[in-house]
Amino acid sequence: MNVTRVSEHIWSVHTWLVFPITVWLVKEEDGVTLVDAGIPKMAKGINAAIRSLGIGPLKRIVLTHGHSDHVGAVKRLLQEWPGVPVYAHRLEIPFATGEAPYPGRRKAAQYLPGGLPRPLPEGAGGRLEPIGGLNPYWTPGHAPGHVVYHHVQDDVLLAGDLFNAKRGRLHFPLFTFDKAQALESSLIVRELKPAHMEVCHGGPVRRPADRLDDYLRAHARHAGAGAQA
Repeated sequence: MNVTRVSEHIWSVHTWLVFPITVWLVKEEDGVTLVDAGIPKMAKGINAAIRSLGIGPLKRIVLTHGHSDHVGAVKRLLQEWPGVPVYAHRLEIPFATGEAPYPGRRKAAQYLPGGLPRPLPEGAGGRLEPIGGLNPYWTPGHAPGHVVYHHVQDDVLLAGDLFNAKRGRLHFPLFTFDKAQALESSLIVRELKPAHMEVCHGGPVRRPADRLDDYLRAHARHAGAGAQA
């Protein structure tokens, strides 16, 4: 498992399981925010990174969404850090806890215990409020409650499965239930214009807004396609 410094306040923790999987440690004034929790075997490496970097303790876990490769280490991490809150978008919680099947899937699957994830704080009109040093944005399509997190101070966007990426180029995320909605959500990079973007499956992308037009043209067939498995 590899730990890489992304920016002044952010480190990535990276492993492989057929495809790359990345989660992120964000240094806060009160400790660490973990963005996503990968797969179960990553718990040991995440704990080791927090301690070796001297940036702990773990104060909160925030999720981009509830798929199994993004929440797998949560239970083991909470054994080490009992009581740490876990946050997800309110629309994502029933799918992650097995109350309802994810769109495009026949059966519900419980990836997190019921009652564990808390809804991300919302302000007027449902706008997500900052949490730690991160500004969350609802970006549905890959999952109903998919969220990206912008670290304004470091100008880094932690984008989960909004995109996949390879050699600095944007690729369409696999297993996306509503492709048209995912394309619309990708426009957040044009709004935020981050200097650096990280995705769960793939490498970093510098100035992703500069690459968005090519991405949209390459996947224009999905525009207006509506929900599909």
